Amino acid sequence: MIFLQLFYEFFKTGLFAIGGGLATLPFLSQMAEKTGWMTQADIANMVAISESTPGPLGVNMATYVGYTTGGLTGIPFGNILGAVIATLGLIAPSIIIIIIIFKILQIFKDNKYVKAAFYGLRPASTGMIAAAGISVVEISLFHLGLLDSNGFAGIFNWPAIILAVVLYLLIKFLPKINKKLNFHPVVYLALSAVVGIILQFE
Repeated sequence: MIFLQLFYEFFKTGLFAIGGGLATLPFLSQMAEKTGWMTQADIANMVAISESTPGPLGVNMATYVGYTTGGLTGIPFGNILGAVIATLGLIAPSIIIIIIIFKILQIFKDNKYVKAAFYGLRPASTGMIAAAGISVVEISLFHLGLLDSNGFAGIFNWPAIILAVVLYLLIKFLPKINKKLNFHPVVYLALSAVVGIILQFE
């Protein structure tokens, strides 16, 4: 049943995605290829929406995937049920593990092997987040699938690259030029969304 699969897939993601919301992206990419619930472009859109809305990125994405997938079942309120199940699947491992670790750390908090294990998790978590960031850049700024048909220049998503450069310059230099224009990051997110709608970015 689709709801059991939703819970299972997001439980795995929540269990192994160490490092926060961005660390879930490699797992979501694999999930997309395995289940067909979303495309890589859908994942990039979900990242944009999740980053511009309140709440943790991973939870927002799980809720979105569960909502859209559950809605395809035709069951009354299937979309809401799917959203709840996917979200519970993602957060359940964290709740279970935190409770277990809390109990264990009370006993072994000064153990050198425990400290070494946590220290070793840091580079792994960093690598997963870096891989997720690279995949978002790849989806947003490049069309690698067009390399063979349009040549090297065709792989660049020029409108998105220009927008990224303009936003970077605005964020970096505008507050320095005029301290009164020190906009909140949500302003830049909103402007990007408006530009994307107007120019119909894909």
